Amino acid sequence: MSRTWKLPAPGDIVWCLFPEIPDIEPGPKPRPALVMSVERREDGDLVSVVYGTSRNLTRLKTGEVAITQTRHPAAYALAGLAYDTKFDFKVIVDLPWSDRYFKVPPLRPHGNTPKLGTLHATVLRAVEGAYRAAVSR
Repeated sequence: MSRTWKLPAPGDIVWCLFPEIPDIEPGPKPRPALVMSVERREDGDLVSVVYGTSRNLTRLKTGEVAITQTRHPAAYALAGLAYDTKFDFKVIVDLPWSDRYFKVPPLRPHGNTPKLGTLHATVLRAVEGAYRAAVSR
């Protein structure tokens, strides 16, 4: 079943059943995902997303960036995250913008849509650096 949600924008953080790579089937539980790009297509819109996790935040690897409540309070609030979260730019997937992969989060901060929040300007440089480091490997 497909929804007619408004398309996200690059920099939005959405609630996603991110696949367990290399499998492309929806993952077992929703998690935050950072939207990298959106492609309008006749056969359905495609959203490129980066995996978000609250695990292993103490030591970031090349291509990862974290948004934490204590270090980035404004960014954390705008992102709509419930936990300190890191995004891993080594894993970017293109997914159809549908309820097969995207879900409305429990607290619905933006209404009946998968959107959790948006990247804050204070973390854009770190995000860009993590992305460049990941794609240059």
